[in-house]
Amino acid sequence: MNTVPEQRELCRELPVVIGNVDYKVFQDRLERIDELLRVSGMEREFVVQGIKDYEEKARAAAQCERREYKGLSVRCQARIQRMYRQALRCNVARQLTEKEYRRFSRRLADSPLLQWFCEIERVDAIRVPSKSTLDRYDKLAPEKDVRTLVDALNRKAGEAEGSREQPLGLEETVGLEVMLADTTCVKANIHFPVDWVLLRDGVRTLLKAIQVIRRHGIKHRMEEPGEFLHEMNRLSMEMAQSRRRTGVVKGRKRILRRMKRLSRLIQRHAERYREALERRWRETDLSEGEMRQIVRRMEGVLEQLPAAIRQAHERIIGGRLVKNEEKLLSLYERELHVIVRGKANAEVEFGNTLFLAEQADGVIMDWRLVRETSPGDPALLTASLERLHKEFGCDPLGVGADRGFDNRDVRGYLEQREIYNGVAARSIKRLKAQCQDEGFETLQGRRSQTEGRIGILQNEFLGRPMRSKGFEHRELNVAWAVLAHNLWVIARLPQAAAKRKKKAA
Repeated sequence: MNTVPEQRELCRELPVVIGNVDYKVFQDRLERIDELLRVSGMEREFVVQGIKDYEEKARAAAQCERREYKGLSVRCQARIQRMYRQALRCNVARQLTEKEYRRFSRRLADSPLLQWFCEIERVDAIRVPSKSTLDRYDKLAPEKDVRTLVDALNRKAGEAEGSREQPLGLEETVGLEVMLADTTCVKANIHFPVDWVLLRDGVRTLLKAIQVIRRHGIKHRMEEPGEFLHEMNRLSMEMAQSRRRTGVVKGRKRILRRMKRLSRLIQRHAERYREALERRWRETDLSEGEMRQIVRRMEGVLEQLPAAIRQAHERIIGGRLVKNEEKLLSLYERELHVIVRGKANAEVEFGNTLFLAEQADGVIMDWRLVRETSPGDPALLTASLERLHKEFGCDPLGVGADRGFDNRDVRGYLEQREIYNGVAARSIKRLKAQCQDEGFETLQGRRSQTEGRIGILQNEFLGRPMRSKGFEHRELNVAWAVLAHNLWVIARLPQAAAKRKKKAA
């Protein structure tokens, strides 16, 4: 597909800043990333895929309306091109600076450097994307499209085209010969999963929804919602402070029984208000979409509130354990798991398992955010090797990982594919034999830095905790973070042009 030629807007020169080395380094990185986006063809590929997706939706809408689809006009296609190009650059810049939409929008408004990179700078006026527009940009492309961009970037970085220059202008190609793997937990942005906290959160959500419905003119006989909210907050403070008093067990049971009665009462009120809203929403100034949003928000809590009450009863009043697979961790986040990793600072974590594989220069080769309960590190490793072989047409020469990745199937798989086994053995006897191999020690010495790579990705790109809601959005956020991370790493690598310039001098 051919894109529509566009004329670049007239922009001001970037201001010259003296006395701040960090700003100069950041500017150089952004200029290099801008070059990588254009030279690698990633930007054009993202725009072309966006036009195809837009055309498919327009064609489907025309079929539903039984009218002929005449294609995109030149003006419409140019507008879509600008939108997708700006979305790509805004997402990358946001991952490198501010993670939150509101903060990034504010920083974008007062930073000429970011305005230049995101291509929103104009001579007459600057139109900065709002936080809602940035949210749409973040979810504009599916995760598979962003993964395709990462694979294309890695492929270009690893190419060596004979006597010609490296496609990205690197002094040396980014070798994909060595694969270094590890796993971590991407923590969910949830309240600490104490059972009575779920009751408090559910009641607050329902009461706020009731207040919205009442403000728009639909009322049913009940006390003022603020009174119920005040009572639940008072019980929550009593529960939080009950550990400091004598008779802790009996006191917690007594408070929980009162919380259960209040929760069931509010649940009945919320069900009546939901039904009244569905029947009489045309009497209000709410649109149908706003009505559906309120109903979905209430139904999501109403469906889970009985389970939350039952879970709190079992653990606090009954004193019985609840299995991890049956445990309700959040009323708003599904597909979360209890991950027991035995770390010094986190014995138990709540979220999703993230598998990460990098190469020797720190470029992330593959990743996977696991939706279900983790199948185990060995299964994640073999599945990643299969995907890399399918994508790049070859296997890495060696694999390094910690002892959690070792089992009989992994050893057999690596031997069959003739891949050097740098995975630390679980058996002490086999591990001592491996340590006699110089190649194994070198690989394990480099593998220890993979934990630092995971820390960089989580702290600098994903954020702790990750703000995205829902597994699909969390998975997409990880893909954007990996893309920005790889651009940042490759932008720091030595360039061939710099080497030639140094020799000429």
